[in-house]
Amino acid sequence: MYNPQLETFLCVAQCGSFNKAAEKLYISPPAVIKQINLLEESLGLQLFVRTHRGLALTEAGQSLCQDAKYIIQYCKDSVTRAKNTMQESDSVIRIGTSPMTPAQVLVDLWPQVQQHCPNIKFQLIPFENTPENAREILGHLGQNIDVVAGIFDETMLNLRQCAGLEISREPICCAVSIHHRLAQKEKLSVQDLYGERLMLMRRDWSHYVDLLRDDIWKNHPQIQIVDFDFYDVAAFNQCENNNCVLMAIENWRYVHPLLKILPVDWGYTIPFGLLHSPEPSPAVRRFLQAVEKAVAVRSKL
Repeated sequence: MYNPQLETFLCVAQCGSFNKAAEKLYISPPAVIKQINLLEESLGLQLFVRTHRGLALTEAGQSLCQDAKYIIQYCKDSVTRAKNTMQESDSVIRIGTSPMTPAQVLVDLWPQVQQHCPNIKFQLIPFENTPENAREILGHLGQNIDVVAGIFDETMLNLRQCAGLEISREPICCAVSIHHRLAQKEKLSVQDLYGERLMLMRRDWSHYVDLLRDDIWKNHPQIQIVDFDFYDVAAFNQCENNNCVLMAIENWRYVHPLLKILPVDWGYTIPFGLLHSPEPSPAVRRFLQAVEKAVAVRSKL
């Protein structure tokens, strides 16, 4: 983890003598001197000056002495953390979270999940929701992040090369600015959207969204569809700034403080659940099974 000559250097600095350091380290004085000479040579620094009173640190030596203590302790702590991680890896599930992928659903299920998997723990790992991150994270689930909560269908899973565990079917809602004329309503009809610009994810992103799109195109041409490519905060800002209507789900109600999410009476839903690796680790598999059982229990209540 670090150059062992640093420990010899610290010992000599503390003892002020090669001989005393040799006694403390249980090696010969020539061996101590050789290590210090090699360290000075590799660093290109003079660390000690010889005086009639013994050894004294140079300014470079004083600086290195302070840093070496930190380096050695940090490396020891790193090993300890690594060992702890190895011991806990079988019980810690790493959950990616962003404004568009909130972990609240797991918080709600947690009491039931722990009943079925009592030793499980989870670690929240925040990430920035960008197209590049989405490709990287979802395409490599199980490496740095084990699961991510979000909406999905088979089209999206195939696109991102991951798997999904459905927790619920979320009604497709609409988000509008709190200053929008529709914000006064508690529920929308399809006719309320006539004359509005409705932001929908581009075609072939989701089969469920495409069903809604085709229905609007065929039966409600009074609604203008505005395509966009990715759900992120910028899409919510576009909705608010341009006074558009944005397809959304209730789980996103806290993404933007100036948007209100309203149910619509069109009856369309989209799967919501946990995205995970197609080949999850044994720990993640046990966790997903516990979530399935917790969802089953909740559905019976």
